[in-house]
Amino acid sequence: MFDHSLKFCLDESHSLGEEAASRPEDETTPGNAAARERVMLDAYSDAVTSIVDAVGPSVVRLDTRRADGRRIGSGSGFLVSPDGLVVTNAHVVDAAKTAEVSTLDGGKFSARILGRDLDTDLALARIEENATFPAARLGDSKVLRRGQLVVAIGNPLGFDASVTAGIVSALGRSLSSKNGRMIEDVIQTDAALNPGNSGGPLVSSLGEVIGVNTAVISGAQGICFAVASSTAEFVLGEIIRHGRVRRAYIGVGAATHILPRRLILRHELTQNTGAVLTQVESQGPADQSGLMTGDMILAIDGATILGASDLVRHLDAEKLQRVCSIDFLRRSEKRRVWIAPVERRA
Repeated sequence: MFDHSLKFCLDESHSLGEEAASRPEDETTPGNAAARERVMLDAYSDAVTSIVDAVGPSVVRLDTRRADGRRIGSGSGFLVSPDGLVVTNAHVVDAAKTAEVSTLDGGKFSARILGRDLDTDLALARIEENATFPAARLGDSKVLRRGQLVVAIGNPLGFDASVTAGIVSALGRSLSSKNGRMIEDVIQTDAALNPGNSGGPLVSSLGEVIGVNTAVISGAQGICFAVASSTAEFVLGEIIRHGRVRRAYIGVGAATHILPRRLILRHELTQNTGAVLTQVESQGPADQSGLMTGDMILAIDGATILGASDLVRHLDAEKLQRVCSIDFLRRSEKRRVWIAPVERRA
């Protein structure tokens, strides 16, 4: 949104004094400089408000209670279908079977928890009333770039429909979930999150949900995390079809990593990124096949792996009870191993 201003400042080759002298007098006055600054700020405001207008109506609050009516907790969520599918965090719904959903226009509805996935801290609920709802659109988190504008919407500390803006601080982070397993390919942002923001959407400048807000680092400022939408899309599909996420397990942790250009050219690769192994569990399927920490996974059974979320998605139930090929790079050399995934225990 600031491209024209940056181009104006950087493209001129003559000196600042010559540029000022060549301008009409009224263009160099402090008043006009302030006006230009206001235009830039208004452009930023317009971007944020348009995002909120597009996605805000789909953001909801979830309250969960025990069988005896005692409140368990509350958090945020967002609608992803007009018939009432709600995405939130697993730790928001916890062990509850139902939740009360409050919409931005003041409506209150009953929802049934369809399933939860502790490995990614995601859950899916369905509103039971027959109604049509505004739905948010899931975007492609794999095309995100550091520095990109993002907006977080949620209900922090009970303040409904709160909005904070920031940037994508980092990509491909790993975050420990409540069950101790690592959530891979997490987005780091400096958009402020507080208790109650959990489960709300992290939205790109295109008005697409590219993450599900999940955690902050206690005592830190500007270090917040969201589960990538590419991971969420896979998890939600599994819950809708099976009520749970069935996964093949090979015993690794991974992060998305950029491939060096020389290796792309040398091996005639069609991808720019892969999944580098950050952890290999002793005596697990990966360890037994010969994979090591630092290996860069390129493909599973011929399917290209562009990052950690692809690795998670391709280790699905279809890979169980059979042997799969894994293509990878180790110290610049391309190799292949064969591995027999097992089903991950709950």
